[in-house]
Amino acid sequence: MELPTECDQPTRQRVAQSILVNGASTAVALAERLDLTPAAVRRHLDQMVADGALVARDPRPVGSRGRGRPAKVFVLTERGRDAFDQQYDDLATEALRFLAETGGDAAVRAFADRRASFIEKRFPEVQAAHPEASPAQVLATIFTAEGYAAAVHQIPVGEELCQQHCPVSHVAHEFPQLCEAETEAISRVLGTHVQRLATIAHGDGVCTTCIPTVHQIHSLDEKKKEQVTS
Repeated sequence: MELPTECDQPTRQRVAQSILVNGASTAVALAERLDLTPAAVRRHLDQMVADGALVARDPRPVGSRGRGRPAKVFVLTERGRDAFDQQYDDLATEALRFLAETGGDAAVRAFADRRASFIEKRFPEVQAAHPEASPAQVLATIFTAEGYAAAVHQIPVGEELCQQHCPVSHVAHEFPQLCEAETEAISRVLGTHVQRLATIAHGDGVCTTCIPTVHQIHSLDEKKKEQVTS
């Protein structure tokens, strides 16, 4: 394994930070963001893949493909995420195991609900401070402040809340109640049904939550009514 020089290490940290914040990225995109040459970025990417900090994947298809093979995108592995501060690790996992053993699932869920309460507590004040932001963008601001590196993307059915980092992913892998409590808190502050499509805790590269528009929700409700009456 190639040992990084003192000059290499800060650059690789910048590469990892860029992917953490922006999500899966090509070598060209990283070079543009970091003001480096594509060749220099690829050298670092190759070594980070060899070290197990990154993995190269085919990009998700969007629209019709042009000619040629699409460029690989690079995402952080669990090992790569370990380089960033984790709020809860072995000690938190042991504490929740003890809570589950002594208080049962209800106690774990009560803890998860209490932890997710930051969403509902902060939503009104952040929304008041950013009246121009959509509710999903308000949530992204709240989650980013908590270390989730969140952003909002437009999708055909509404908006998608994407969290490029999860400070509790290690614990949530064993205790999915943490993810469930967050999802339900999001649903409550928005006053609408939302759906978690992917989570870092279960091996996905990003946590994504689908937030459908009111029009889409009404369409889904009508379809359900038709299915019931037919």
